[in-house]
Formats: sequence, structure tokens, C-alpha cells
Amino acid sequence: MTPQDISAGFRQARLEGRPLQAYPGATVPPDLGSAYAIQDMSIDAWPDKVAGWKVAMIQPTWRETYPAERVVGPVFAKSVWNFEREELGIPIIDGGYAAVEAEFALRIARTIPLEAAFLDSSDLLPYVESVHAAIELAGSPLASLSALGPGAVASDFGNNAGMVIGPQLPMESLSDPASAVSETFVNGASVGNGGATRVPGGPLAAVLFLVNALKARGRTLNAGEWVSTGATTGIHPVKVGDRILVTFGEDSRIDVRITAAGAV
Repeated sequence: MTPQDISAGFRQARLEGRPLQAYPGATVPPDLGSAYAIQDMSIDAWPDKVAGWKVAMIQPTWRETYPAERVVGPVFAKSVWNFEREELGIPIIDGGYAAVEAEFALRIARTIPLEAAFLDSSDLLPYVESVHAAIELAGSPLASLSALGPGAVASDFGNNAGMVIGPQLPMESLSDPASAVSETFVNGASVGNGGATRVPGGPLAAVLFLVNALKARGRTLNAGEWVSTGATTGIHPVKVGDRILVTFGEDSRIDVRITAAGAV
């Protein structure tokens, strides 16, 4: 099986809304460079444009094999949903991997030059238009994807299936992460609480990591794109029919229900 076969296997399963029983290749990519090469093939072949990116931590147990702090993946335009006031349905591949994560999403104000270099994450503030409450829908046709490690995750769009954009939050969420709190409820039960301090270095540090990771691939962040900066209450598995409530302090919330994906 070639990298092209792996890319095609994941893409076809996603397009058909069909679970995979095994990784669509003889071996999982042994390094992140190989995995991102597959991701780039898939981005170029996917019938939608990139509207943002997700950033997630790599667990310490994997960092000897995959020496990086975080892993990234694209979010496509048709999988960015805006939450207004009523419960929003978001689709997963039944039988695949699915989880929700309460996150802080940053909207990019202007394109970051590919040649730009940043000494500190705060240098990115002029490129940030706004901060929003958000949910990352982590998802893959392969239920065991996350357990196979960062190489597998990166090779399948970073294990992303979409992003829900909620209310705008104060910009102080970036300068004072301790002020930005969150809690996740699944079917009425609290399953985790935390906030922006759960993202090492704060949300801007996640954006800085992403900028550098994309630069190494000849890519950059463009005006209007979103960055989902990392889980703040944990990673919460979900199934079709589940109802999710995420609160960001007393005044901001997102309500979603999990539905079954059909063919794209």
C-alpha cells in the first residue's frame, strides 16, 4: 500500500460516511513528515476548501517516536458550523471515531506572510481578529485512529470532522487564560471542566505552533481562517443521539446533538 492508497482510503470512507475496519495501509506512517505528506495529498484532493485548522497535544508517551509537542489538521468549509441560539445537529460516521472537545477558536484577521518569523506567541496578536467559544468535532472513519498514535492521526486530516463556532469572547482570553473557563456536559452530565489554561502556553501558543508547522509544509494561515487551539475540558467520546452542552462562563454556551453522517 502506498501513501496515495492511504490517502484515498480515508478520503473515500469519509465521502461515503462509511467506517473503516482497519488502517488503510500496511503500516502507520513512522514519522510526522510522512504523515503530513499524506495529509497534504488528501487536502489537495478533497472537494472543499480549507477554512481553518485544529491543533492538538501529542501525549508524552508518543513523543519519543513522534518528537513534537502538538499535531495539526485541516478543517474544511462545509464542516464549519455556526451556532446561533438553537441546538445544532453535527454528523459523525457511525462506527468510526467521534469525540467532542471544548475549545477556544481564533479567527485570523489577515494572511500571515510565509517568510514571517515570530519570537513569541504574543507577536501573533495583530493577526487575530477575534476569539470564540467553539467545539471541535474530532472524527475519523477509523475507530482506532487515536490509539494508533500521532502518525495515524496526522494522516487522516488530524482526526478532525468539523468545528462549531459559538459566541465571541473577550480578547482577554488570550492575555489572561485563567479568565477563560469552560465545562462540557454530555446528556446532561458534566464530563469535564477547565479552560484556556489547559492549553499549554495558552491559545496563542497553539497558533504559533501551527504557523511554524504549516511553514515547514509551504503553507500559512490565511485571512478569515479559524484555528481551534486545543481541548480545554478533555476529549469526550460521543455517539449518534448524544446531546452536548458546552459552557464558557455564565454567559456563553453551545448546544449540539450528534447525528449520523450520510454520503457527501
